Amino acid sequence: MPSDAMFADAQRHPYESLTPDRVLDALDTVGLVGDGRLMALSSYENRVYQVQLQSAPEGVPETVVAKFYRPGRWSEAQILEEHAFAAELMQDEVPAVGPLAIGGATLHRFQDFWFAVCPRRGGRAPELDDFEVLEWIGRFLARIHSVGAARPFAVRPALDLQSFGTASRDWLLGHEMVPLDVQAEWERVCTEALARVQASALAQVGQPDGIPSLRLHGDCHPGNILWTPTDRPGGGPHFVDLDDARMGPAVQDLWMLLSGDRKQRTLQLSGLLDGYEQFRDFDRRELALIEPLRTLRLIHYSAWLARRWSDPSFPANFPWFGSSDYWQGQVVLLQDQIEAMDEAPLVV
Repeated sequence: MPSDAMFADAQRHPYESLTPDRVLDALDTVGLVGDGRLMALSSYENRVYQVQLQSAPEGVPETVVAKFYRPGRWSEAQILEEHAFAAELMQDEVPAVGPLAIGGATLHRFQDFWFAVCPRRGGRAPELDDFEVLEWIGRFLARIHSVGAARPFAVRPALDLQSFGTASRDWLLGHEMVPLDVQAEWERVCTEALARVQASALAQVGQPDGIPSLRLHGDCHPGNILWTPTDRPGGGPHFVDLDDARMGPAVQDLWMLLSGDRKQRTLQLSGLLDGYEQFRDFDRRELALIEPLRTLRLIHYSAWLARRWSDPSFPANFPWFGSSDYWQGQVVLLQDQIEAMDEAPLVV
């Protein structure tokens, strides 16, 4: 379990000061007056609220979603690059939910926080066992990637071995986050897994004649796709939360939508690519990246939890994190990933 002593220099997390009154005060600074109805939405990395407005400038809906970025995670330039990407997608009629321009700006400052305001979009998780739904999502992912391939990010990072894997491992060990009774075994298995990733085709991403690197959604799991009935205007998928947008291979936005055994994942991937390739070619070499990318996410997730432990919402929502049992489970998962990376990739 992460030690409270490690966070002695963070007696009060910045988000503890973000009370409902301060959320409303922040919105008031950009001319959005709430009527007092405010609901916190599920989000761990940032703080996100649905707010009912009493008055607002023309063009702003009565119900908005206010997103307060985690202090210190992204620079102003990196957030604005996310907003610009969202604007490009919406201009190309891709159903991505981006921030509203209020007073000519999409990013605003209030005390210690950068915040943005988006229109509210309803919907539910997509039915990923429905081939038609998969095909529909695949078509829009191809359109996201067509926009993303037009030019690179200038200041947002890339998804690579160093940032997601090696740096995560080294930080966890350097901050003694892995209990001593598991540490040596976890370090050995983690290092072996990272060596497999390094030997994979991931090293070819962004290289001449290698796998292209492009601007991605970056965190395209089912929770970041809102599905509305297709018999309604604008029905289908809406892609939300571009907070993790970064450079990387196209398959990063596909593999998190796959689940189940190998046969099920192959069928799901087939549905996604049937839609995807109606708009954009897909390089089959990228299929060999699925398990290396899954391995990096597994290691990065542990480091993400540990780095956020001073945020009061993390111990409350992830009480199982940090125990010897947790890290023993990670050893098993990494061993499974080593075996998976040794297997032949999915074939579609």
